[in-house]
Amino acid sequence: MTAEPRRSGHPMLATLLTVSLSGLAQAESSAADPTNVTDSAPHIDAMELIKEEESVSIASRYEQPISQAPSNVYVITDEDIRHSGATDIPAILRRIPGMEVMQMSGADFNVSMRGNNQPLANKLLVMVDGRSIYLDVQGSLFWKAIPVTLPEIKRIEVLKGPASAVYGFNAFDGVINIITKSAQEMKGTTLQFGAGELGTISSAAIHAGTLKNLGYRFSIGRDQNQQWRNRDALAFRSHKINGQLDYAFSDQSTLTVSGGLTDANRFDGLIGEIQSQSIAPSLGYASAVYERSALVIRAFWNRYSDDVLNSVTPGLGNLIRVVDSSGSSKNPFSANTYNLDAQHSLDAAWGHHLTYGANYRHNTLSSSAVNEFSREHRLGLYLQDTWKATSTFTVTAGARLDLQTEINATISPRVALLYTPMPDHTFRTAFSIAYRPPTLFETHESLRALTTLPPPIPTSSISVIGSTTLNPEQIVSYEAGYQGWYFKHRLRARADLFFNHLSNLVGNRNTSSTTATFVNDSGHADIYGGEAGLEFLAASWLTGFGNMSYQEIDQSLTGTVRRGAPRFKWNAGLRGEWDNGLSGEIGYHYVGSATYPIASTFTSLAPFGVTTPPERVGSYSLLNLRAGYKFWQQKAAAGYLRDAEVALSVFNALNDTHKEHPLGDTIGSRVMGWLTVRF
Repeated sequence: MTAEPRRSGHPMLATLLTVSLSGLAQAESSAADPTNVTDSAPHIDAMELIKEEESVSIASRYEQPISQAPSNVYVITDEDIRHSGATDIPAILRRIPGMEVMQMSGADFNVSMRGNNQPLANKLLVMVDGRSIYLDVQGSLFWKAIPVTLPEIKRIEVLKGPASAVYGFNAFDGVINIITKSAQEMKGTTLQFGAGELGTISSAAIHAGTLKNLGYRFSIGRDQNQQWRNRDALAFRSHKINGQLDYAFSDQSTLTVSGGLTDANRFDGLIGEIQSQSIAPSLGYASAVYERSALVIRAFWNRYSDDVLNSVTPGLGNLIRVVDSSGSSKNPFSANTYNLDAQHSLDAAWGHHLTYGANYRHNTLSSSAVNEFSREHRLGLYLQDTWKATSTFTVTAGARLDLQTEINATISPRVALLYTPMPDHTFRTAFSIAYRPPTLFETHESLRALTTLPPPIPTSSISVIGSTTLNPEQIVSYEAGYQGWYFKHRLRARADLFFNHLSNLVGNRNTSSTTATFVNDSGHADIYGGEAGLEFLAASWLTGFGNMSYQEIDQSLTGTVRRGAPRFKWNAGLRGEWDNGLSGEIGYHYVGSATYPIASTFTSLAPFGVTTPPERVGSYSLLNLRAGYKFWQQKAAAGYLRDAEVALSVFNALNDTHKEHPLGDTIGSRVMGWLTVRF
C-alpha cells in the first residue's frame, strides 16, 4: 500500500491520544538533548495536533477519514504496540471492543469478532500491506508466525463486520490490515530484544534507507516461548527474514517489490475439537505492487509448507489415532496461492466517487491428508459508489461477484448511510452480506480415525473425508453506530449496535458408523449486541481509554458448530509519558464467562477413562503493565531521531490463571525486559 501520511490512531487510545503522544515524544527528545533542536519544522501546539482524525484505507480500499468510513474501523499505531509490551498481535487486539481473542496454547491463538470465535477460527481476513496472509487452502492463520517484526508495523487497521463487497471471500467477520513503515519512516538501523519468563524471546533487527528514488528495508527476527502447561517444553520458535524495495518513478507512480520467509520449527497447535496437531509451518511470499494515482495493480505468491503430526487433544489419551491412507500420522502439506488484482478509482459527476476492480486467484494443495492434488480458481469483480448526496448525507453502495471452482456464484452487497448533522459528529447505518467458501481441505480431506479400546473390543476405523457438495457459509449483518468528538478533540465517544445472522456453517459430522464428513449445519445463529467506548486526553502527558461490549447468541446450530462467547467484556487503560524520558502504561481486560461446545467423542469414551471437560470457562481479568525509560535521544544527520529505551513489561500481573477455551492451556503470567535502539 502507499506510504500514508503520519496519523495517529488507536482503537482505544484514539487519534487525539497517540498523535499528541507522538508530538510529546519529539518534544522530550529536544528536552533531553538541546542539540536536537532544529528550525527545519515549526513548533506545532499539541492542541493543533489532536484536531486531526485518522485516515484509513481498509473500509473502501482508498484513504478516507475514519468517521466517513462505511464500516466500523479502529486503528492501532506503532506507539500503541510499543507501549503495550506485547509479544504478539492478538494480545494488542484485545483492546478493541467486540474483538474475540482466544489463546489455546503458547503458540495457538484464535481471533474473530462479535461472538463468532471457535477453535481453528477461519472467518477473519488478515492482510499485511494489502496482501492476504489467510491460508485459503485450509482456512487458518498462524498468528505467532505473521511475516513481519513488531518494530516494522506502522499501524493496524481493524474493520469489524462483513466486507466481502470489496474484499471477496473470507472477509466474513471482518478484516485486519497490518501496514508496515516505509523506508523513509524506518531510516537507520533498529534493534529490539525482549526476553523473560517461559523462555520468551522477541527480537528484531531492521535496516532501512533511501538512495535517490529507491527505498529499501530489510529485517530479520527470532521469536520463541515455552508452553503454558509445561514450562520446560518449547511451544513456539520461529525465524523470519523480509526485504522490501520501493522505487518512485514520480510523485504519483511507485513500484514496491517485497519478499520474505517465516520458518517456525516448533508450533504447539493447531488445537481443534478433537485433533491437536504438532506442526512446523514454513511461510514464504513474494509480492509486487504498482501504484499510479488512483490505479493499483498487485501480484503476489504465498507458499505454505508443513509436516503435520496428527494427534488428538490430551484429554482423549492414546485411544484415538488419526492417520492417512498409508497409516502414517505424519502428513506433509504443500500449498501455493497465486493472486493478481487491479483497482481503479475516479470522481464522477454529482458527487459520486467510484471504485471498481477485479482479482484472480489460484490455490493448490498437495498433501497425504487429501485424496488428490487439489486446486481451485477464484475470480472476483466489484464496484462501489460513494455518493455525497448533501452536505450532511453520504451513501456508500457496492457489490461484488465471486466465482469459485467448487460452488455457485455469490454476490456480496454492502450499503451504508452516513449522517453528519454537525462537524465532528457522525451517525452510520449499514447492511452487508459476506461468504466463506469451503476450503480445499474441507472438500478433499482423506484421513482415518482409529479407535483402540481395551480387549475384547476390536479397533474401529472411521473414514474422515471431504465433501464437494458444501455451500458457502453466509453472514447477513445490520449495524448502527455513532462517533463524536468533545472538549476540543480531547475526548472521543463511540457506540455501535449490531445484528448478525449466520447460516450454512460447516462442521464435521459422523454420517454413518464408518464415515465422517463435512456438512453444512441446517441451523442458524443470531448474534446481536452493542459496544461503547471513550478515548481521552487528560493532560499533555496522560491519555486513557475505556470500552465495553455486550452480546447475546440465539441459535439452532448443533454439535461443535454451536457458537460460544462471553456476554460481557470490559477494557480500560492509562498511558503516561514524561519529558524526562519515562513512560508507563497500564491496561486492564475483563472477559466474562462463556460456554463452548465439546465434541461428543469425549462422552462416548467416558466409560474407558476419558474425562469430559466442562463446557463452561470462567471469567478472567488481565492486568498488563509496562514501564519504559528513553535514556538516549539524538537527531541524526539524515534527519531521523536516534534513541534507546529500556522497558519492563508484565502480562497478567495479577496472575489470574485461567482457560480461554475448555480444551486450551491454563494461562498464567509473564515478566519481560526490553531493549530497543535506533541509530
